[in-house]
Amino acid sequence: MSDEIKTMMADLGARAKAASAELGFASSEAKEKALMAAADAIIANTDDILAANEKDMAYGRDKGLTAAMLDRLMLDRDRIAAMAVGLRTVAAQKDPVGDVIAEWDMPSGLHIKRVRTPLGVIGVIYESRPNVTADAGALCLKAGNAVILRGGSESFHSSGAIHGCLVQGLKAAGLPADAILRVPTRDRAAVQEMLRMTDSIDVIVPRGGKGLVGLVQREARVPVFAHLEGIVHVYIDASADPDKTRKVVLNAKTRRTGICGAAECLLVHRDAAGLGQQVIDDLIAAGIEVRAGEGLQGSKPATDEDFGMEYLDSIIAAKMVDDIDAAIAHIREFGSNHTDAIMAEDAAAAARFFERLDSAILMHNASTQFADGGEFGMGAEIGIATGKMHARGPVGAEQLTSFKYIVTGDGAVRA
Repeated sequence: MSDEIKTMMADLGARAKAASAELGFASSEAKEKALMAAADAIIANTDDILAANEKDMAYGRDKGLTAAMLDRLMLDRDRIAAMAVGLRTVAAQKDPVGDVIAEWDMPSGLHIKRVRTPLGVIGVIYESRPNVTADAGALCLKAGNAVILRGGSESFHSSGAIHGCLVQGLKAAGLPADAILRVPTRDRAAVQEMLRMTDSIDVIVPRGGKGLVGLVQREARVPVFAHLEGIVHVYIDASADPDKTRKVVLNAKTRRTGICGAAECLLVHRDAAGLGQQVIDDLIAAGIEVRAGEGLQGSKPATDEDFGMEYLDSIIAAKMVDDIDAAIAHIREFGSNHTDAIMAEDAAAAARFFERLDSAILMHNASTQFADGGEFGMGAEIGIATGKMHARGPVGAEQLTSFKYIVTGDGAVRA
C-alpha cells in the first residue's frame, strides 16, 4: 500500500473522529435542517447527477456488468427523486440520540437510565448502487455519527455528485462538513486501510456482493455489521391461496432481480404441486429461467449447485418438498438468515414457520421485495444485518446507536 493512501485515509479518519465529537450533541433541529437542505440540493442538481451517472454507466458497460448490475447502478429522475424523499423521511423521524431505553431506581438511592448514544464513526463500503451514498449519509447523521463512505469504482462519479449535495446540507445547517466524508479514489488499497482503522472507525458496514462482504468479514479488525448473501426462499404451503401466491411470488422475483430481497428459491408443498407449476409457468412467461427439481417442469432441470445460490439475476431454483418441516429443513441448510417467506392461509403453518426459522426477516403472504428499511418505515437503510449481535434486519438510524448509563444519586455511597 502506498504511503499516499495511508496518509489520505489517516487524514479522513482524524477528520471524521473530530466531527463525530461535535455530532454527538448536535441538536435534532440542526440534523433535520441538514437533511432537508441536502434533499433540496439533490433535486436542484438532478441534471448534474444524471450526467455523472452516465459516466458510470459507460464505465460499467465497458467492464461487462450484467443487466442486473447495470440496473443497480442506473439513476433516472424517479430514482433521484426517491433519494430526496428518503432524505426527507429520515429528517422527519424522531431523533434516536438521547432516547431513554429503560430507567429504574435502586435501594442504594441510585437512579439509573440507559440512553441511546451515537456509535461514533461508521465506515460504509459499498458497490454499484449510488443511492447508498444518500441513504448511509442520512442515517449516520440522524444517529449522530460521522461517516466515511467508500463507494464502488462503478459508481464513483454518481456517488461524488450525491456526496456534494450532502455536504451542502451540512453547511446549510452549520454542522461540520467532515461529518460525511467520501474516499476520493478508486484504489482498492483504501478499502484495506479502512478495515484496519481501529483508532478512528467504530464499525464497518459492507454493502454489496458476496466477494466484498466476505473480504470485509475475513480481514476487518474493526467490528462489522453485514450480511454475506441474500439467499431468499418462498415456500408455498398446501393451504396457500392461488391468487395471492401467483401475484406475490411473481413480484418477489421479478420486480427487481438484482436486490438482496429478490426471491432465489421456490419451495412447493407436494399437495400444492398444481399451484406451484402455475407459479413456475408465470415466472417463465415473465422471462425468468426456472431451474426446477423433480416433479416440477421448469426451463431446465435443477442441479445440487442451484440450491443455496444468490443469483441476483433472472434465475430462480424450484423444489418440491413433502411438508412444511421439509421446507424449514431446506431453508436451514441452504438459506442465509436474510429473508424467507411463507404463502399460507393456515395460521398454524405460518406460526410454525415463524417459530422454527431464525432469519432476520420472516414474511407471511407478502413479497420478499419488502425487505427494505424504507418499506419498514425507517426512511432508508444502511443495509440488512443477518448477524445476531447489536443489529438485525434493516439497519436504520436507531440501529446505528449504542447506549450508555446515566446514574444519579444524592450523596450515595456503597457499603
